[in-house]
Order: sequence, then structure tokens, then C-alpha cells
Amino acid sequence: MRLSPHVPDLPALDLLLSVIELGSLGRAAEAHGITQPSASSRIRYLERLVGVPVLERTTLGSRPTQAGSLIAEWARSVIDAAQQLDAGIETLRTKRDSRLHVAASQTVAEYLFPRWLMALRAHNPATTVALESGNSAEVAAAVLESRAEIGFIESPRAPRGLHSQAVAKDQLIVVIAPDHPWARRPTIPLGELADTPLILRESGSGTRTAFERAMVARLPAWQPTTGMELSSTTAIKAAVAGGAGPAVLSSLAVAAELAAGVLKSTAVEDLDLSRVLRAVWPTGQRPAGPARDLVAIARQQPVAAGQGRQGRSAKSSRT
Repeated sequence: MRLSPHVPDLPALDLLLSVIELGSLGRAAEAHGITQPSASSRIRYLERLVGVPVLERTTLGSRPTQAGSLIAEWARSVIDAAQQLDAGIETLRTKRDSRLHVAASQTVAEYLFPRWLMALRAHNPATTVALESGNSAEVAAAVLESRAEIGFIESPRAPRGLHSQAVAKDQLIVVIAPDHPWARRPTIPLGELADTPLILRESGSGTRTAFERAMVARLPAWQPTTGMELSSTTAIKAAVAGGAGPAVLSSLAVAAELAAGVLKSTAVEDLDLSRVLRAVWPTGQRPAGPARDLVAIARQQPVAAGQGRQGRSAKSSRT
């Protein structure tokens, strides 16, 4: 049902009731947290809508006209209903804000999310956060299936049905065991990497997808030669350190091992392995409450110091 254009808005009706209750436009304005000129303007607007005066100004204050009393009587039930609606909406918002379900790729979950969570708790101490970790394809599925309100992926693009927003940058690097022949070489040719069996993450992993896209961009006919396929970054690091072969991993995931000398890295000539980490949510919706706050925190917080310094491309190292 469409309302008539003569129906006043709720703030104007609420103000009219306050003027009648308090007997003064000035006291009503103070109660509503507005200036007296703003209150007068709101009452004049109400009178223009209904077409009749609703208040009489006297030396003692303000009192309703006959029409104003009738409108106030009708308005009381409207304002009461609006207050019930407001209370109901607040209950829904409180319920929504009390728990946040997040899905995040392994790299984000292990190396970025803990800092984001600390900042979120400082901002929303009453919110309980549940985290589901998996590869980027699993994260996308969790958001599409409404198991998570917000997700964070490493894939270059968001899957169909999801909107994405860049929140951070990351760098993939080639890592090898300290005694691997590449460990003594600051750079390797792109063709040599292309021909080498690698330890790779499983299909659906954002790290693997980003690496394969970067390789195909330089070598359109390239197909990966898989020496080993593992679904855990920790397992891949252990395999590389044990001499099973090279791998391509996030600089975030190997920073500690590189610093300790457990792993070494080498750059690849003419290969850009930088990537963007993304927040995703269902298309047509917008993050709200703690989910919105978490996206803002992710965008504002810098990535850990030293990220990307170990595995720059040869082109970058020359500039």
C-alpha cells in the first residue's frame, strides 16, 4: 500500500508528541538533541504536509491546536509501533553481531588472520569469531553455501556468484633445500623452472592457481610437471627441506624457514609472481557489522615486514 504524500515522517511526529508532552518547543528540541531552529523547521514541514497548523505559540510555550491534538492522538500508536520495530531491528543486529563465521585460505588463516582477529576483538569485543580454513575453492564454496559470511581467498579472480575486494598483496617465491643446486644461484631461467618437476598444492589451491596463471602468461603452452602434490603448506615445506624438490609458496608462509636457513629461495627471470589476496562475499550483498569491520581491518593492516624480499624476480632485483 502506497502512503499519501501528506503523511509526515516519524521524526516530525515524534517531535510533535514531545512538544505537547513538555509544553515547549525548546525543551522538545533539547530532548531530541537538535537546535530550536531545526525543531521549528521540522514542525513547519509537518504543517505544510498536513495542510493545517498543529501548534500555537504562546508566551508560556507551545500547545497543540485542535487539529494538532487529533494528529498527536493518531501519531501515538504509530510511534509506539515504530519503537517496537526499532527494538526488533536492534535485536536482529545484536544477534547478527554476536557471531561471525569466516572462511579463509590456508595462507591467510595462518599468517594474516591472527593479527586481523586481534584488531577485530579490540573493535568488537562481544563478537565470537568462528574460522573455517581450506583452499581457495573450499573458501568460495563456504561463502556461496552461507556457511561463512565473509571469505578470504588467494585466487586471481573470484568465482561466479561472489563479489571480491582486494585486501592485501603477496609474493610467491621458489623455495629449495639448502643443498639444492639452485640454492647457489641468485636467479634461474624461466625455461628451467618450466621443465622441473615441482612440489605443488592440490587443485583448487589459490597458490597453485596463481602460479599456473603466471607461468601460462609467459609460456602459453606450459603444463606443470608435478613431482609431488600435497594439500598442506606445512607438508610441502617439510618435503622441500628434505630434498624432495622445489616448490612455489607464499613468502608469508616461508619467512621463518628462510630466516632460519632451513629453506633457501631463488628468483626466476622474467616471471612476475606477485598476487592479490581478496575478500569475497555473495554478489548483490554487502558486508555488514563485524564482517564489514574485518574487511576494513584487512585492508588497513600492512602485510608482515619482509614479505616478498626473498623471491623478487630478476627484473625487480636489477631496478
